[in-house]
Amino acid sequence: MIDVDANRKRFYEILRATGKCGVEEVLAGLEALGFFSAPASTRFHLAEEGGLCQHSLNVYDEARLIKVLQCRLRPQLEARLADDSVAVVSLLHDVCKAEVYKKEIKHRKVNGKWEDYEGYAVDYSSFPLGHGEKSVIRLLRWGLDLTEDEMLAIRWHMHAWSLSDSPEDSANFNKASERCPLLAILIAADGLSARILETS
Repeated sequence: MIDVDANRKRFYEILRATGKCGVEEVLAGLEALGFFSAPASTRFHLAEEGGLCQHSLNVYDEARLIKVLQCRLRPQLEARLADDSVAVVSLLHDVCKAEVYKKEIKHRKVNGKWEDYEGYAVDYSSFPLGHGEKSVIRLLRWGLDLTEDEMLAIRWHMHAWSLSDSPEDSANFNKASERCPLLAILIAADGLSARILETS
């Protein structure tokens, strides 16, 4: 069972500790969207109340570990991977999901009998703008002072899953990957969280 209140408190503390301009507006925006009680997915990982915030904290913990190991192997990366940036991209990469999952009654077969259960459906109608780009735009509209690397990391963190058939998208993702080590760390931390930490 996810402790929604404890996670909200920890999330607030980490984000506020970055000292970023616009943090209070972001926190107010997340509260208004229901971020702290939202699931992380409909059925894949942390599809339960508070799952989205738990996932964001898991990504933060993973990203910090990855950063330490990478900087040990390549000390020159330290200047490119500020702790504040790791916190911002980890905690805020999925703000686009805050209002897209709606509770609904679903049906499943258990021991040969159908039963009803409460699950989640996806509804993109409120602000249909994509994934990473929606997170970046929402954060900028709330007044968060994002660096270019933070914008690139959040925008492209879905890498293969968000690339269309467009050669331009592929080229932009490749260029972002070349210039932004923060992006590689976020992709790795997101994947490790969703596919290892959060599986049952």
